[in-house]
Amino acid sequence: MKTLPALLALLLLGGFALAQDAKWTTNYEKAVAQAKIENKKVLMDFTGSDWCPGCVKMDKEVLNTPDFKTYADKNLILVLVDFPNSKPQTDAVKKQNEKLKDKYQAEGFPTFVLADADGKELGRQVGYLEGGPSAFIAKLASFQK
Repeated sequence: MKTLPALLALLLLGGFALAQDAKWTTNYEKAVAQAKIENKKVLMDFTGSDWCPGCVKMDKEVLNTPDFKTYADKNLILVLVDFPNSKPQTDAVKKQNEKLKDKYQAEGFPTFVLADADGKELGRQVGYLEGGPSAFIAKLASFQK
């Protein structure tokens, strides 16, 4: 009987952890539409997720932290604009990502572009940013002033 409360606690904690996962999409058009509905900004992550050391480091030290996930959930619609070497992608996603790379002139990885719900760029961070999630969140907030 003592195992039931422990099991329930684990299930609740597990559900909380899942709820804290940042929600990245690969569909830019849907992201912009969602940003308009929710009155949020769009953060695009131009990345080479499976080959770029700075990208992997930003994922680990910033994007996958509870602090960033909480901030993103309240303020951002997240778009992954990935240029992988070996991860499979549909032709539609590849084509969309090339167009976004050209539109926002993302020349290095990682490049983070914060845009409003109309796609107007508000600011960008190129390369790995030292200081963890608090530094990155502060940088994003500075673009909105």
